[in-house]
Amino acid sequence: MINTSALYRQNFESTYDVVVNQGGTSSGKTYAILQVLFSKAIAETCTITIVGQDIPNLKVGALRDAIDIHNADDAIKQQVVFYNRSDRVFTFKNGSIMEFNSYDNDQDAKSGKRDYLFINEANGIPYNVYEQLSLRTRKQVYIDYNPDASFWVHERIIPLPNTHLIISDHRHNPFLSDKIRDKIEALKNNDIDLWKVYARGRTGRIEGLVLRKWFVTNEDFSDKKLIGYGMDFGFSNDPSSLVEVRMQDGELWVKELIYDTAMTNADISNRMETLNVSKGSLIVADSSEPKSIEELRRMRWTIDGVKKGADSIMFGINLLKGYKINVHSSSKNLIKELEQYKWKVDRSGKSLNVPIDNYNHAIDALRYLIMHKFSKKGYGKYKII
Repeated sequence: MINTSALYRQNFESTYDVVVNQGGTSSGKTYAILQVLFSKAIAETCTITIVGQDIPNLKVGALRDAIDIHNADDAIKQQVVFYNRSDRVFTFKNGSIMEFNSYDNDQDAKSGKRDYLFINEANGIPYNVYEQLSLRTRKQVYIDYNPDASFWVHERIIPLPNTHLIISDHRHNPFLSDKIRDKIEALKNNDIDLWKVYARGRTGRIEGLVLRKWFVTNEDFSDKKLIGYGMDFGFSNDPSSLVEVRMQDGELWVKELIYDTAMTNADISNRMETLNVSKGSLIVADSSEPKSIEELRRMRWTIDGVKKGADSIMFGINLLKGYKINVHSSSKNLIKELEQYKWKVDRSGKSLNVPIDNYNHAIDALRYLIMHKFSKKGYGKYKII
């Protein structure tokens, strides 16, 4: 395969059942996935289905890219024995088939089985159609989309354990001209939220978000100064959460380490040991769980409960607002929370100065540590004793 990118390699090497490509405009995600599927069609005898919202969109998008990939690569042309233009099907020497299709409803999607499925521009395809197609896919599913707004992929697919989320933007596409890059980056001058969607591949922001000054990064920030870990306890319905927090140049660098339900304190301890969390590093947890804190102390963890006051939630939120927060791209649950954590509204739709009590488990863990580390005694109504 000629002219491949790092995005191609990420998708090709992924062993997850579902590989989700969330990307900004011109990131090259569709092209990279199609190159991966051509590679698989040549390496093994398989059936591949590429699904779009409708045939006209496929023809000007994924299908056009596939034809370009075929025409530009002699090795692929040697392996493809026929392309049926009317049925939109590539047939390979080894018997592999690559078909391009759209489905009107979930009943329509029940026809046929495949080895690999590619849902192109998934925000234009209903979940029930995806569900029927994925049930009839034997090996692997690829999904891509521009993240204009949160939709079923965020709610139902990304949280699943065997899902690989790859976030990309135009900087991942080595074949893009500087002129196009400059045009994309210029969005920042007019609309920061639009820039985050199309220039950085971040999900479109809903109105009334509590925290807005956060960014997703793929950067390895293990060289930055560790300031500690934040922990929020859960069990049945709410997850137990642990975040690692580092700091450099006045910015926070945060990585989600634990986000699971039904974890006992022994489970949490074992997981932290597996994650190589040092028992000498500070952990700050929810002080409303003194029994859990004491149990972890007896397991030799350095853990304190954050001191709370009547206005501690708002106090902690205001502290967090003072920092640029860099979130590692592997922190899919923390990212989801940041995209959904918003202010309550009254019946008229007016925003209240009170956050919703939801989408806040990893955020609370982060808040506890920051309150403990950076509050000043006697600051406002709240103080740490």
